[in-house]
Amino acid sequence: MKIAQEFREFISRGNVVDLAVGVIIGAAFGKIVNSLVNDIVMPPIGLLMKGINFSDLFICLNGERCATLAEAKAKSVPVIAYGNFLNTTIEFLIIAACVFAIVKVVNKLKRAEAAAPAAEPPRSEVLLTEIRDLLKK
Repeated sequence: MKIAQEFREFISRGNVVDLAVGVIIGAAFGKIVNSLVNDIVMPPIGLLMKGINFSDLFICLNGERCATLAEAKAKSVPVIAYGNFLNTTIEFLIIAACVFAIVKVVNKLKRAEAAAPAAEPPRSEVLLTEIRDLLKK
């Protein structure tokens, strides 16, 4: 029973719950960025480069000719899929830019909170504090 109690305390800590929420949001955000790159960013770039689909860019290592990456994978041909690497690199850059923007906003908010002066205690509390200090003497 002690292990169950410790596990319950561990799970109920705020940091574990925050981490779980962060991982779930991060996974969903990754899917959004993946769609952004594959469905919105890469098609115009491919159009500018005469209809090239980056996800189909690959090099067959054994010299065999394959029309698509899917065909090469179906034939178990060893390939370097540098198009997928380009897509993944662009996804990473977008995610890094978003995280940078979020951290920048959070830091700005923290600086604003730190710069805000502490509110003066009410006059009654000041008087009570003075009375307490006088009584201690």
